[in-house]
Amino acid sequence: MTNARPDWWNGFFDGLMADFWQAVIPPEATASEASFFEKALRLAPGARVLDVPCGHGRHALELARRGHRLTGLDLSADLLGAARAASAREGLAVEWASGDMREIPWAGVFDGAYCAGNAFGYFDDAGNQAFLTAVGRALKPGGRFVLESGWVAESLLPQFRGTLDMKAGGIRFQAENRYDPVSGYVENLFTATRGGETTSRPARHRLYTCRQVLEMLGRAGFESFELFGSPAAEPFALGSPRLLAVSTRSQTSGSGASG
Repeated sequence: MTNARPDWWNGFFDGLMADFWQAVIPPEATASEASFFEKALRLAPGARVLDVPCGHGRHALELARRGHRLTGLDLSADLLGAARAASAREGLAVEWASGDMREIPWAGVFDGAYCAGNAFGYFDDAGNQAFLTAVGRALKPGGRFVLESGWVAESLLPQFRGTLDMKAGGIRFQAENRYDPVSGYVENLFTATRGGETTSRPARHRLYTCRQVLEMLGRAGFESFELFGSPAAEPFALGSPRLLAVSTRSQTSGSGASG
């Protein structure tokens, strides 16, 4: 398996990979997750919400349909293009922005924010901390944040699979996965195939325990943690399919710790 470069995510989500990510999650799952975000963030009508990274905007679009004011930030031109096209088709006034999730350009303007999917852990420890600090800075004091990930140790390791083979949207998606307990990273080789076209790209994810995630959130100025294991609000426990960590930006933390 080829090791991923440190900035593997830069250029990863385009072409076949972007098409697969848009096809793999069914609409009913998106609606369920958006309902969880809406409740967990305690969104009032017309609340201003940050989706980071937003991908092709499936959650942002759903929350915008419910009357909230969404801003989505992502680095993938292909996924942002799909998000812009979808909001234009529906006449939804979503703000889409291109940028690095560690360098969120807003300060103190959002009522709530969420990080969906498995984007947390893309960077090294300093980069992941910088992302959480940037989210805290973007929120109003008392604003709430949902960090969602299936790539935490309590979720991933009990059901760790060295290989994965699935299909969605006419694309065959295969993965080779290897966990290195010394570095704390999961190394991946993802391959997408459609017709005669094949794309293979390495990736890597920093794997944290739930405790480590909460400590990082605390350093970023978050408090009052609630932990769930699914959008159905089941308590988080060993073997839960994912972690949904809900926290509140401290009223007294200023712009958050520097990390």
